[in-house]
Amino acid sequence: MGDVNQVILIVLDSVGIGDAPDAEAYGDSGSNTLGNIARAMGGLKLPNMAALGLGHLGDLAGVPAVENPSGAFGRLTEVSAGKDTTTGHWELAGASLSKPFPVFPNGFPAEFVRAFEKRIGRGTIGNYPESGTVIIERLGAEHLATGKAIIYTSADSVFQIAAHEGIIPLEKLYEMCEIAREMLTGDLAVGRVIARPFIGQPGAFKRTEHRRDFSLYPPHDTILDTVKAAGLMCAGVGKIEDIFAHRGLTDSNHTGNNNAGVDAILEFTRARRRGLVFANLVDFDALYGHRNDVPGYARALEEFDWRLPEILNALGDNDVLMITADHGNDPTTPSTDHSRERVPFLIAGQMIRSGAAIGTRKTFADVAATIAAMLGVPGAGEGEEFASIVLR
Repeated sequence: MGDVNQVILIVLDSVGIGDAPDAEAYGDSGSNTLGNIARAMGGLKLPNMAALGLGHLGDLAGVPAVENPSGAFGRLTEVSAGKDTTTGHWELAGASLSKPFPVFPNGFPAEFVRAFEKRIGRGTIGNYPESGTVIIERLGAEHLATGKAIIYTSADSVFQIAAHEGIIPLEKLYEMCEIAREMLTGDLAVGRVIARPFIGQPGAFKRTEHRRDFSLYPPHDTILDTVKAAGLMCAGVGKIEDIFAHRGLTDSNHTGNNNAGVDAILEFTRARRRGLVFANLVDFDALYGHRNDVPGYARALEEFDWRLPEILNALGDNDVLMITADHGNDPTTPSTDHSRERVPFLIAGQMIRSGAAIGTRKTFADVAATIAAMLGVPGAGEGEEFASIVLR
């Protein structure tokens, strides 16, 4: 092993596949993002992922278990406590968490809010769990009239600041997020502080693609750090740079949507630099999962599948493509929050044994261990590699 030139790891944000053994403990019994969307839509058209073996991973209406898959396939089980973006990505990179990030179902303490307002030099409104689109419709007019920042959270470990780009410029909003990140420590140490800019007028507000996430540092070095330390490229696409607090990356393209993300993946892949391309495609979660938009989610899945041949055709002879997810967000359930689910895993490339099955892995961290084995770099200390199963 160690003969792979590039590993391209694509996270389809929130595309879970159900069946997490501890889903009940998270209030997510029955959640199955892919399976339930497929049933609700009377079938999904995902021929390219089906060809890699997706249909072998569950009962997915419209996605058959093809007889001779061209890729390898399996499922991953999250062991970290939590079901948020940061936790999922960190575990994929080889850093799991035994303790979940704190959540604030009643909002943040008044003492913290007062101190935060003093630091940013303006008042705030909100401070309760809510959907991002709902809260700007509810409080946007007051924000426009007063200039007070909208702060809110969700079922996830996040502190979010929404602001109209015409009232609080982007750089000022990002600065406010950096202040919050600095202040949210100890029992208040949320996984992410998120800038949520929007535009428009009451009744027609629209969030923009200028979102930024400000994360904690992972608990120890990840596969990103070891790849970079080995002198190889480690490129982030989408919000990867935010999730890992800019650690371990040699390059980054902070794309704002799925199609731009695929374009960036293609650019890095065709450059033929040795190393890792780690990409997050955010639209599934941000635009559709959190809004319970089943048709929109299905359409986004089919649009990615339509572009998948471009990525496969861009692979060099010694490149490996991995496709997975970080958690679920089942839009067919009443909840608009993430769901505790296992996630699918597909792997392709000329070096991959067609039809190889990796089974149901015990931890997302097996992905990091496998990437380390393929690139011949030190691992992150967690997980068991399956490169020996899938490489020819």
